[in-house]
This record gives sequence, structure tokens and C-alpha cells, in this order.
Amino acid sequence: MYQLTINGLSEQDFLTQYWQKKPLLIKQGFQHFVDPLDANELAGLAMEDSIESRIVTNHNDDWQAHHGPFTDFNLLTEQHATLLVQAVDHWHPNAAQLLEPFRFIPNWRIDDLMISFSTPGGGVGPHLDQYDVFIIQGEGKRHWRVGLPDASLKQFAQNKSLLQVEQFPAVIDCLLEPGDVLYIPPGCPHEGYAVENALNYSVGFRAPNQRDLISQFADHLIDTELGNSRYSDAALTLRHSKGELSHTEANSLQQLMIAAIQDDTLFKTWLGNSISQPKHEMDLAPPETPYTLADLHALLADDDCVFERLGGTRAVYQRIDNKILLSVNGVNYAHDECCLTAIKLLTDQSTVTAAEIKSSKNNHTFLETFTTLLNEGIWFC
Repeated sequence: MYQLTINGLSEQDFLTQYWQKKPLLIKQGFQHFVDPLDANELAGLAMEDSIESRIVTNHNDDWQAHHGPFTDFNLLTEQHATLLVQAVDHWHPNAAQLLEPFRFIPNWRIDDLMISFSTPGGGVGPHLDQYDVFIIQGEGKRHWRVGLPDASLKQFAQNKSLLQVEQFPAVIDCLLEPGDVLYIPPGCPHEGYAVENALNYSVGFRAPNQRDLISQFADHLIDTELGNSRYSDAALTLRHSKGELSHTEANSLQQLMIAAIQDDTLFKTWLGNSISQPKHEMDLAPPETPYTLADLHALLADDDCVFERLGGTRAVYQRIDNKILLSVNGVNYAHDECCLTAIKLLTDQSTVTAAEIKSSKNNHTFLETFTTLLNEGIWFC
């Protein structure tokens, strides 16, 4: 539906020259761009309890952020106001299609699609993000300034939920028109203000930090009652100072912790579970009558049957020894190597046909997994 062109660069050229290196203005990255929704549809999503939304206003330099859900839109004034809705790809299939052109970046790195509608002068102020983002201009026009990373830039909070930075020198200063795309690497300060009523689409990427990874891994050890190996010192000898924690002892304790992370099966099992967890709620609609294996066999007999993956689904796989671990929305499914082709289809494509996965119809383990995914509403036909 959407096809991205990057200033005549190949996807690999872009990765080599720009990804996590420097910002890039992509004029007409999407030619003849058509918005997948309008401002009214976006407002409708912002009224839902399960969808994260905000309205940011900046009247007379007084920045305010208001959190949804919203019952009315009086705060969305004719000027200096922005409505932002997170994870629209979880709830709007047409909008979810905007993520597809960016899947030359591995799926697990893609976070979500945030959509904003701004009235003239509306924005969220100068700020920086610690992750990569592509900003697609839809309806209307928006003026953008982007700078390079600068550790000396001071950050400050206009209020509890609006972190901004001081003004910065810009290396990109441009007016985005429908179909234009702006790539901004982590740490690059940027600000955008609508020139006229404008829709913007932000494709954000995940960049977990050490603190989050270690915390989540520790939680996994607790939940699974693993990581029980204890410190030991059978070679202990007398020492002059009883109060010293020696370098050797500190190193042994460090290695005890590292050993848990270096357990390949333990680490990858946790990683699949953690990295495939959706950050936002999903529009799950399980079938009223659960599918059986016999039902799935009947579906696979029809080559024209198309299975669709629910927007926002996180699906990845890893190799562990001679097994394939499929992880979908925080649940792990172990399979033999013979399932790899079918598993690649489930993780690499948002739709698959019965003909494409028909070769797995005799693999009981794969069929059980796919039946479970159908019954949870993660895949549907």
C-alpha cells in the first residue's frame, strides 16, 4: 500500500550512511501520499479508555499537557494545540500499513505508530528522544528544525509530562509537505510546529537500556524460580584484614551474576518473552467459537484463504541449539527446525495464505501453535 523511496538510496545505503548517525530529510519519500485516517477518526480513538492519548497546548508560551481519554475536544483549540495518540497501529489496520515500508529494520526494533493532529502553531516544543524515529507528513504542512546531539543542551520540564530542551542550532530547517519524511536519530534535538492543520505519523523504534534489561531479567529469574546458584569459597584462606572484600571475591560475585546471563537457553527464553511483550493494549477479538485442529486443516485446504496478523503483534524467533523458539506477544513456543519456513512467514509477513503454510499441515506442533494464535485473535482469517 505504501512504498518508501529514500532520496535514491538503497535501504542498505541508508543504514550505512544515516542510521543512528545523522538526520535526513527525505523529500517525497511517499509519492501521492494518502492519509490512512483523518482527524475525526484520530479523535475517536482518543476517546477510548484503552488507548493512550494526550492534548498538548502552548498558548502564550504556557505549555500544558492533558491526558485522555477525552469526552470532548474543547482543549484542541483552533491554534497552538496538538492531539497525540499512541500505538494507533494496534487499533487501525489501515494506519498499521504505514509501518510496513520500515520493516527493513528488524521487527523487534519497531515500537509503534504515533499519530498527531496539530492546529497552526501546535507542537510539543523542542525536545529529544533516546530512540530513532521517522516522521511522515500527512495532510497539511509542518515546519521542522533538527540539530545534532549536544551533551551541553539543558533539559527542563514544562510540567510533569512534558520534557523539553533549550534552543539549539539546526542542521535541518525545512517545511514538510504531504509524503515528506524526516529521519531523526537518537539524541538529536528537534521541534516541529504546524503551519496549517496537519497530520503527522511517527514511526518509533525500541532501544532498551541496561537498567531495564537487567531488571526484567531479574524479574524473570524470580518468576521462574531460576538463578539459584550460590556463592562459594572452598579455597578461602586467612587474611590480615577481616573487613576487606577482596578483588577476587568481588570478581567471583560478578561472575556468578554473569553466569546466569551467559546461560544461552535461559537468556534467550527470557529475551523472547520480554522482547515480544506489547507495550500497549491490543484490539484482540478471539473467535466466538474456538478453532480446532480439524478446523485449521479445513482452512489450509483452501489455497485462497488469507490469514492476517493483528496490528501491534510482536513476533520474533530465535535459534536455540537445534530448536526454533517462536515468541509472540510475550509467549514462547518451541519448535523443531523443520518448522522454520512457516515460522519465518508468521514473523516476517503481516499476511500469509493457506497455500504458503500448507507444507506444515502435517506438523502437529506448528498446527497447535497456529491454532492457539487464531483462538487468541492474534491471527485471523
